[in-house]
Amino acid sequence: MAHHGDGERQPYEEIDRRLAAEFAAVHPPETVTRCVAAARYGALEVVGAAEPGLVERIARKHLEVLALVAAERRRRRPRSTLGNAP
Repeated sequence: MAHHGDGERQPYEEIDRRLAAEFAAVHPPETVTRCVAAARYGALEVVGAAEPGLVERIARKHLEVLALVAAERRRRRPRSTLGNAP
């Protein structure tokens, strides 16, 4: 059964699927969904509209930044439990 607003969510669900596949090795699907939702609401606040192409670009940038931060944290983490590895 269709609900009010279902057609409104459809393009964003497609964005979720595309970005979840693109970032599957880096982020869980829940993170992708949160980034898409944040991008959608951010676009509504700033621009007054949440055009799917804009939402996808914003969400992709967020996910790329999160991936860079995670990689940097892993790189800086000590490699042994003693913390004396090079």
